[in-house]
Amino acid sequence: MGGPTETSQEEMDKQIEMFKVKKLIKNLEAARGNGTSMISLIIPPGDQISRVNKMLSDEYGTASNIKSRVNRLSVLSAITSTQQRLKLYNKCPPNGLVLYCGTVITEDGKERKVNIDFEPFRSINTSLYLCDNKFHTQDLNELLMDDEAFGFIIMDGNGCLYGTVQGSSREILHKFSVDLPKKHGRGGQSALRFARLRLEKRHNYVRKVAEMATQLFVTDGCKPNVQGIVLAGSADFKTELMRSDLFDPRLQKIVIKMVDVSYGGENGFNQAFELSADSLANVKLMKEKKLLQKYFDQIAQDTGCYCFMVEDTLKGLEMGAVEDLIIWDNLTIERLVIRNSKTQEESVLHLTKEQAEDDKYFRDEKGNELEIIDKMPLVEWFAENYKNYGCNLEFITDRSAEGTQFVKGFGGIGGILRWKVDLAELNGYEEAATLDAGARSGGKDADGDSDDDDSDGSEEYGFEDGDFGF
Repeated sequence: MGGPTETSQEEMDKQIEMFKVKKLIKNLEAARGNGTSMISLIIPPGDQISRVNKMLSDEYGTASNIKSRVNRLSVLSAITSTQQRLKLYNKCPPNGLVLYCGTVITEDGKERKVNIDFEPFRSINTSLYLCDNKFHTQDLNELLMDDEAFGFIIMDGNGCLYGTVQGSSREILHKFSVDLPKKHGRGGQSALRFARLRLEKRHNYVRKVAEMATQLFVTDGCKPNVQGIVLAGSADFKTELMRSDLFDPRLQKIVIKMVDVSYGGENGFNQAFELSADSLANVKLMKEKKLLQKYFDQIAQDTGCYCFMVEDTLKGLEMGAVEDLIIWDNLTIERLVIRNSKTQEESVLHLTKEQAEDDKYFRDEKGNELEIIDKMPLVEWFAENYKNYGCNLEFITDRSAEGTQFVKGFGGIGGILRWKVDLAELNGYEEAATLDAGARSGGKDADGDSDDDDSDGSEEYGFEDGDFGF
């Protein structure tokens, strides 16, 4: 099977960036400090670093007047750290800049300096400077908003408007007005002819709307550039458009909702967005449901092309068999690299929070203590290393019924395989090989000679019992 396409790779990278920001927000929100020694600074794209430096210099002067000595020193220290960080940048990065500096209190009650600066993966159009006893992360939530674009067509008897909604930003692509005849004329022509002319003009209007929709939403001539389309209007036009053969089938397929609005134009656009907010939120959830349904189908049909739980999934990854790696984004399992200080042997453990508190996992058979070399959440480790295994990484939530079932029933981690692998049989072979190796090392007598049974069979026939899993 070929690797992921460029678009799917971009989507995966974006998912991972969002996951990292989510983790960062969680850690920053939990941090607390003494007094007002924690600075939150967000610089929007296009802003001048020199302006921010001047503002910080003014703040430094003001903070020098704080009466409490401890508070004054911690605030001045935080401002100095922020200024030092800003010196690393000649100009503001294209997507803006986010800085968090300050002294936080750890779980042990000790003070620790924190300096975080990064360029967000998407432009952040907010300016913020706050000095408080906590970090302010509300504006970072904007980065977590889904950036999938949705198209809107608002049509009524007066005209039509085309727009897109992406995250929290709305954009009007095109609008035009139309003058359609009413049902009553001033006389001078027969009723049939008047009705026919009226229907013809309405038909031409629908044709124009459909053609313009194809131009705006299928720009490359192959695939729609939006995830879904909402049709809105105050009359029956939207239904006519939906039923019409003139409306592009590629767009017809992705219509997610039809809403009645009281106005046309921009007011109608805003109203349509509010009325269809639930449907737009469900689109991402539907993607998640489809992926998990595909996974559950493999299990229901017993194809053998699936794996679940940490150990089996890792075995599948090492074999290069996993095509889609599915992980719950709040998985609490830790990945620990431990070392035996006597033998210098290293091994990897995957433990839950409860298991990590149990001392038995950190001692060998002889009771020697094992030291922890590296410790990180398993989800983060997968986010950094999934490319080494040639698989697609998909994060899921537990908001849907399928998501909850996956988290509770399958441990929140699993994968769809490229080919059938009997992991139970594989585990059986490994256990048998381990037992066999133990039996061989234990089967020697005190003089170092092996038993009679060992001496005749394996050497004579040129094979070992372990080859057959006995």
